[in-house]
Amino acid sequence: MSIWEGVNFSHRFSELPSAFFTRVAPQPLDNPRWVVWNRDLALQFGLPRQADDELLNVFAGQREFGSFAPLAMKYAGHQFGVYNPDLGDGRGLLLAEIQHQDGTWFDIHLKGAGLTPYSRMGDGRAVLRSTIREYLCSEAMAGLSIPTTRALGMMDSNTPVYREKMEYGALLIRIAETHIRFGHFEHFFYTNQLAEQTLLADKVIEWYFPECVQTEKPYAAMFEAIVDKTAVMIAFWQAYGFAHGVMNTDNMSILGQTFDYGPFGFLDDYDPNYICNHSDYQGRYAFDQQPRVALWNLSALAHALSPLVEREDLEAALGQFEVRLSQKFSELMRAKLGLHTKVDEDGRLFEAMFELLNQNKTDYTRFFRELSYLDTQAPQAVVDLCIDRDAASAWVDLYLARCELEVDQQGEVVTSEQRCERMRRVNPKYILRNYLAQLAIDKAEIGDFTEINRLAEILKHPFDEHPEFDDYAKLPPEWGKKMEISCSS
Repeated sequence: MSIWEGVNFSHRFSELPSAFFTRVAPQPLDNPRWVVWNRDLALQFGLPRQADDELLNVFAGQREFGSFAPLAMKYAGHQFGVYNPDLGDGRGLLLAEIQHQDGTWFDIHLKGAGLTPYSRMGDGRAVLRSTIREYLCSEAMAGLSIPTTRALGMMDSNTPVYREKMEYGALLIRIAETHIRFGHFEHFFYTNQLAEQTLLADKVIEWYFPECVQTEKPYAAMFEAIVDKTAVMIAFWQAYGFAHGVMNTDNMSILGQTFDYGPFGFLDDYDPNYICNHSDYQGRYAFDQQPRVALWNLSALAHALSPLVEREDLEAALGQFEVRLSQKFSELMRAKLGLHTKVDEDGRLFEAMFELLNQNKTDYTRFFRELSYLDTQAPQAVVDLCIDRDAASAWVDLYLARCELEVDQQGEVVTSEQRCERMRRVNPKYILRNYLAQLAIDKAEIGDFTEINRLAEILKHPFDEHPEFDDYAKLPPEWGKKMEISCSS
């Protein structure tokens, strides 16, 4: 029986006019070999639990596969605030769409597949370290229930690739509900291809926002939906301490899913000004700037959609961004603190908490996890995370007094055990700290891939205790904090 039996493919994007893409065959790698295969995700699409040579040869471009019709998408985008028309899939190829077991369709995409017409001065390749980082982070984000793309697996090779040093080419097999970006609409707007832009909007509504068809203004409703999904994604980033690092409009998914992982970083010590991309000299994409940049990017998309949507409708949708972001962020942070009701003094409690974290540079993830253990341990464990223990103790007292006001739907006081049990389901014990990713990369570069698999399995279940893996929950060593990561990583 063929490994592809029962797997359903589609080619909706490749049926669009040629202005949307260029057909490109992947350039085979030398001696490709599997690094990791995401068996849990593969099974959701009817693919084999174990990767074999047939899968390797097809995905590595060594063998043609009739169900794949590789193409490189054309798009543009604003990079660090400056419009760049000369963008597109420079090292990625959309192979086809594959059907999930729930009936939805996902793009199946190669990252690092070689030269395309949009490679510019690049070589069209990805290297092992960046591929490992994207694989691990997409699994970590999925484990945290943060909207994200995923990866079926990755492979490395003997193909030399030159960055700061000589490395080897790698491939990531990315799965995403769509690869359509803000930059797709920008490309057709700035090149005055209104027919193509209208067609793209029609297809986006048909494929991803069918509920908009029945509205009075379908294109305006589509934009409203994009604004809403983007706001929710950013709220998750801010609540879980994730910094993307390269929030260009060509890296923004229309479905509000975390996309194109590069020099990302999760907060260690709480620092709202944290910059994870060492090429971001002015801090445009610093952690605390992400909500502002997301709104700026949505404004750029609104401008591109101006031929289709009236100005007042665009402005109305943009006006809802901060409302929706604040609403979702508040919901997430309340869950992290175990507070589901609202009282007048909650604003003061939250403000004092962030001030405490910032002044003491307290580890962000550990702080909330320790709070979730207050049913079994003394508050001192939380206090000891801060240098200013008096201030920490005062805040913990304020917090515990507030918790005593928490009641359930029946009006019964929520017990410490009930509160903390809920908190442990939303406050991770494990996150993808940059130093953990680096340790996995170091081993992989000498041919040992076991750490990638181990770390990925832990990150898929970040809220579980995993006592045998307690070392992965430790605070980072000094060398592991604020590691400099570049876009070329």
